[in-house]
Amino acid sequence: MNIEVQANPCFKEVDNSKKRYIVMKGSAGSGKSVDTAQNYILRLMQDKGRNLVAMRKSDITNRDSTFAELTGAVYRMFGDKSDLYWKINRSPQMLTCRSNGNQIIFRGMNDDRQREKLKSITFPKGKLTDVWLEEATEFTQADLEIIDDRLRGELPEGQFYQIRMTFNPVNKNHWIKKVFFDIPDPNVLTHHSTYLTNRFIDDAYKQRMERRKKVDPEGYQIYGLGEWGEIGGLILHNWEPQDISQNINDYDDFAIGQDFGFNHANAILLLGWKDGDIYILRELYGFEKDTAEWIAEANNAGVPKNRVMWCDSAEPDRIKMWKDAGYRAKGVNKGGSAGSVKAQIEWLKGSTDPNDKSKVIGRKIYVHPSCTNTIKELQQWKWKRDDRTGEYLDQPVPFQDDAMAALRYGVEGWRKMKRWTI
Repeated sequence: MNIEVQANPCFKEVDNSKKRYIVMKGSAGSGKSVDTAQNYILRLMQDKGRNLVAMRKSDITNRDSTFAELTGAVYRMFGDKSDLYWKINRSPQMLTCRSNGNQIIFRGMNDDRQREKLKSITFPKGKLTDVWLEEATEFTQADLEIIDDRLRGELPEGQFYQIRMTFNPVNKNHWIKKVFFDIPDPNVLTHHSTYLTNRFIDDAYKQRMERRKKVDPEGYQIYGLGEWGEIGGLILHNWEPQDISQNINDYDDFAIGQDFGFNHANAILLLGWKDGDIYILRELYGFEKDTAEWIAEANNAGVPKNRVMWCDSAEPDRIKMWKDAGYRAKGVNKGGSAGSVKAQIEWLKGSTDPNDKSKVIGRKIYVHPSCTNTIKELQQWKWKRDDRTGEYLDQPVPFQDDAMAALRYGVEGWRKMKRWTI
């Protein structure tokens, strides 16, 4: 059996540990999730009677995180022979080891129904022995108690129960820090990793992190160095991931937003509008591709050509290329950069009641879980902080905000549409 393994030495202690709690904080790009997925694939192939539940707080986000990481580990390790060793089901999501019957299933804990479902988990062979909490800071301490209580009963000699948590340490006041890091416990192994210890990280990523160090030192402490911090001044709170319809006919209107990029990300968002709320259906997001390549990507992805594509007006040549390719590309009239950005953000947060200008009507932004880059940006898009006063300014931090720019551009038609009274 030839196995392709991405081994970072910094995870050796973690992967060999039999302690009940493995608590892994780290920066973005540290490789902790990749290592975790790879380790579980190997463990379940070697030890009979072991079964894993991979979890996110919201069940539907598993598809583009834990499920994608675990299936990716299988394909990377075994290549075109993957099917000989693992059976992969996509609906319902499940991985089964062909040699011993060990299984990996996926769950969430977003409501009481999902919590009760977790309590009734059984496997054809063996017991539930392993739990992976990805983005563990999403879970409450009460969630962990329910999960922990499921790992009980006698196991064969040499076997053990284990919960592994992976996360970015965004909040120094989080219960995970108090429970696992501040109080020594022989049953707990804490671990710290950064993108600097990941020998598989690319140079372009390192350069982006160096840029973040300069423009957003507070965010770099968390997402660059993996240190406990607190992301204050978040811009948008009125959003949530949801398994929304991909049929554009289910919406009152539909538009596309694009922020041009090359060294920083080029972001294209497909946006729906219904009853005053915004729906982010799909994203095209990547680096180091020219306009012709992005047009080909959009063609292959079926991006509609009969809907307006709102773009950065500072790039007229690129807009013309999109028009020549048959898209309804149109530049956003910025009308004064700083003021328009703030106005766009205020509109995204909520609208003013036309009958009562002092009243703000709430607006929700729903994001399909497949839009992983957009979700990451929403989680850390924040206002600049004045170094002298410590107060937040009316200017967003200019880092990792490409999808946010595409979102701001894409809603421009709705933001400026006239109100009609019947």
